[in-house]
Amino acid sequence: MNKAVAKGKVLVAEPFLEDQNFKRTVVMICDHATADGTVGFILNRPIDMRVDEIIEDFPEFEADVFYGGPVKTDTIHYIHRMGELLEGSTKVVDGVYWGGDFEKLKFLIEQELITPNDIQFFVGYSGWSEGQLQDEMESGTWFVEEMYSNYVFKVDPFQLWQKILETKGNVFSVIAQMPDSANLN
Repeated sequence: MNKAVAKGKVLVAEPFLEDQNFKRTVVMICDHATADGTVGFILNRPIDMRVDEIIEDFPEFEADVFYGGPVKTDTIHYIHRMGELLEGSTKVVDGVYWGGDFEKLKFLIEQELITPNDIQFFVGYSGWSEGQLQDEMESGTWFVEEMYSNYVFKVDPFQLWQKILETKGNVFSVIAQMPDSANLN
C-alpha cells in the first residue's frame, strides 16, 4: 500500500519513468497543501557548480548545488540541519530544515558556523499544482517513502534512488541493480 504524500516524505520515481526531469529521482517534499499544491527538491541531481559561483556577493563556500526541479530555475533554495540557529527556517523532518534568513546564513558561513556538510543548495524546485501530483500518483509515476536526514547529508546522491529501492526489497531490489540504459544490460 502506498503511503500518503505529505511534507517530510520523499517521492521516489517509479523505475521505468522516462520523463527526463524526474527519471530515477528522489524528491523531498517540503510543503504539501492540497489547495496550494506541492513543493519539493530533487535530492539526487548534483550540478557541477559552487554556490558562490551562482550567487553574487556570497562568501566562498564549497557546498553542494543541486538541480531542484524544473520550476523557476532562476531561483536558489537551500535545506540544512541548522534548525533554530537560522531564523525563519521551516522544519521538514527531524534534522532537516528548509530556508531561513539569507543574510544570517551568509553571516554564519563567514563565521564558519555552517560547513558545506550542513547545507545543500538547489537551483529551481519541483512543484505541482492542486490535483496534479494526485493524478501522477494514481498513474503510478511515484511511490512515497519516509524521509531521513541521512538522505540529504550522508548518502551519496548518485546512489540515493538505488538505495531507497533496495530497502523496499523483492522485485525493487533487482530493479535497483539495473543500469539506467537498457542497452547496457
